[in-house]
Amino acid sequence: MSTRSDDLGQFDVCEKTCIHHERVAQVQGALLDDDAAADLAEIFSLLGDRTRVRILHALTLGELCVCDIAAALNITSSAISHQLRLLRTAKLVKARKEGKNVFYSLDDSHVHSLIAQGLQHILE
Repeated sequence: MSTRSDDLGQFDVCEKTCIHHERVAQVQGALLDDDAAADLAEIFSLLGDRTRVRILHALTLGELCVCDIAAALNITSSAISHQLRLLRTAKLVKARKEGKNVFYSLDDSHVHSLIAQGLQHILE
C-alpha cells in the first residue's frame, strides 16, 4: 500500500472502529491542559503571518534594531514595531533599549530552534 501524498485521502478514516484502550489511556494522561493548549495555539497563530515569520527568521541571524528590520524587510518601522509588539507579548522576542534605538533578539534558543526546524522541514 502506497503512502504517497496523493494517496493520503484513503487514510483519513479507519475502515473499522477499534479502540486501543492502553494507548488511549496513555495519551489521555499526557494531553495538554486547556491553558497550555491555548498558549501553544497562540504561538502557532503568530507564526501564521509571513511578516512575523520573516522578522523571526531575520532575528535568527542576530540582534537587530527596529530600523534595521524595517530596511531589511522593506516595510515601515511602524508596521515592524506593531509586529514586534505582538511577538514580544508572546515572549518570542525580547527588546533592549540603547540610546534612542530599540534592539530586538529572539527570546531564547527554543524560538531559534522552532524557526530553524520549521525551515528545515519545508526545505526537505
